[in-house]
Amino acid sequence: MNGLQKNSRFLRDNLVVFIFLALSLAALPFSGQAGAIPDNLMARVTRNAFLVFALIIPIYAGMGINFSMTLGAMAGQIGLIFCVDWNVVGVWGLLFSAVIGTPIAILFGLLAGSVLNRCKGREMVTSLILGFFMEGVYQLIVLYMFGSVLPLRSPNIELSRGYGVRNILNLATVRGSLDDLVAIKTPAISLGGLVLSPVKIPLVTIAIIVALAFFIVWFKKTKLGQDMRAVGNDMAVAKAAGINVDRTRIISIVISTVLACYGQIIFLQSINNMMTTDAQSQTGFMAAAAILVGGATASHASIKNVLIGVTLLHFMFETVPNAAPRVFGQADVAEYFRSFLSFGVIALSLVLHAYREKKKEEEARRANRIAAGETAAANAAAAAEGGRA
Repeated sequence: MNGLQKNSRFLRDNLVVFIFLALSLAALPFSGQAGAIPDNLMARVTRNAFLVFALIIPIYAGMGINFSMTLGAMAGQIGLIFCVDWNVVGVWGLLFSAVIGTPIAILFGLLAGSVLNRCKGREMVTSLILGFFMEGVYQLIVLYMFGSVLPLRSPNIELSRGYGVRNILNLATVRGSLDDLVAIKTPAISLGGLVLSPVKIPLVTIAIIVALAFFIVWFKKTKLGQDMRAVGNDMAVAKAAGINVDRTRIISIVISTVLACYGQIIFLQSINNMMTTDAQSQTGFMAAAAILVGGATASHASIKNVLIGVTLLHFMFETVPNAAPRVFGQADVAEYFRSFLSFGVIALSLVLHAYREKKKEEEARRANRIAAGETAAANAAAAAEGGRA
């Protein structure tokens, strides 16, 4: 029975992983692109993994899914606008974008952390609304301040009215500059009747992602990392231990926002164009969906959850949306499936998280009642023994 309970708990804790793995494998034969999936999946995973890692530290600090990481993505995009305007090319362009974006991301992170400290216990919904609000501020900067308050050097990116940045920004100057810096390509492989296309492996991008993973492991062992863990476990106990709870929570959001800034730059350098006003709009949702698919919850996340989640989510995006038009006979259902799945992952994962937390509380209460009963029985037996003596 004990083994059965362990298996049941394992299944319950990883139910989201199993559901989406089964869904992806079921759609694979109907996708019509099985041979191209390894190469597409490698591109998707290396493009998105850094952004998903940005969510770990706020979860570790007990602040849930940081949907306000969108603010960091905005900072990265502002850096890229300056990069294109100043015509800084290649890897130097990415470094230039990061230098411009970092102080903006820190400022946005301080703002987000201060707001979330006033909404303890409601961080996720607050960060979500804060992201929507800041999108308006970002669009004000991009569409009105650039070219008027912030001068633009290149007329190619300026709107015809004399201020504002064009809606679609060509990133040809930095396109693939990180992915192509050091990359290898595997040969095509034939497996029976299936031909797997060559897979491009961007070694530098992978090295940066691995370095971030090691940084997170190291950071958790530092004094600040241990403080964040204490705050995440119990803010009252952490405060009694002398930890500045509000400051620690703000630092976790600042780190997350800065990492999201870098992650968005890495993401966009692998794409030829940037939708200037709304490229950041789905950043928080997609990163949250990825980490939740990997088995993370609003209170616990690990590097393993990130790697499993980003791989599985994008494997699903390569199979299910491509299979849907073939199954239903309509090409326009693919995008609906993509939106449904990304938002559905978040909803399902949070519902299951609430269910698991409720079950844990019930199990803890049951264990306490059993322990109390055993203690009472032992005391009664001791009293009876003393009476006979």
